[in-house]
Amino acid sequence: MKTVLAANTSSWQVQLAWLLVAAVGGLAISAVFAGNLELPRNWFLIPYVLLAGALVAIYLRSSDIGLGTLLRKNWALTLVVTILAGGLLVSNVLAQESSPRAKGLRLIFDLIWQGGVYGMLDALLLSVVPVLVVWRIFQVQEQSLSWPQRIGLAVLALAASALVTASYHWGYPEFRSKEVMKPVLGVAINTLAYLITGNPMAAIGSHMAMHIAAVLHGPASTIQLPPHY
Repeated sequence: MKTVLAANTSSWQVQLAWLLVAAVGGLAISAVFAGNLELPRNWFLIPYVLLAGALVAIYLRSSDIGLGTLLRKNWALTLVVTILAGGLLVSNVLAQESSPRAKGLRLIFDLIWQGGVYGMLDALLLSVVPVLVVWRIFQVQEQSLSWPQRIGLAVLALAASALVTASYHWGYPEFRSKEVMKPVLGVAINTLAYLITGNPMAAIGSHMAMHIAAVLHGPASTIQLPPHY
């Protein structure tokens, strides 16, 4: 893994604190607005997008991370890996029971809101931020790393992503059991795609593809579009 960041603006303690903020913040959002208030999905997404989006934006700004620069890396490899990861995740969606979907303008709205916006923000919070935190903690420079270093960083990044993913999904009543492992494993594919390419678009694109497939296959039955009541 040739990577991307020079950790010269924040200490490892600050980065670790950000990882905990992402985990606890995600849990609070899903627990309050889905677990307690039981907002319908489209209404739930309003506080989720505002609060989680603010968290991601503040993290990137405070850590002096230029997301645009990262999005320009390794485009050929990113395209291939995004297609492969997205295809694997979409196949999982299609293997689930289908349910009715919206039609007409409502379907277009759902594809944009639940598919695009929801999928993009999930990827940023659950995959991109945890990977960036690990790279910052270990002050990864743009240099060639040994295979043990690459594997070690990948394992830690996957663990950080799993922590945030499990915490966030635990706030949904439907995932307060061993069912939480399903989104953890699914998001691990997005995170691994990012780690392979060094480009966040691999995680974002594959996660959006999964959400769009879930909207088309049936929001009421696909686990990729919580909350369900």
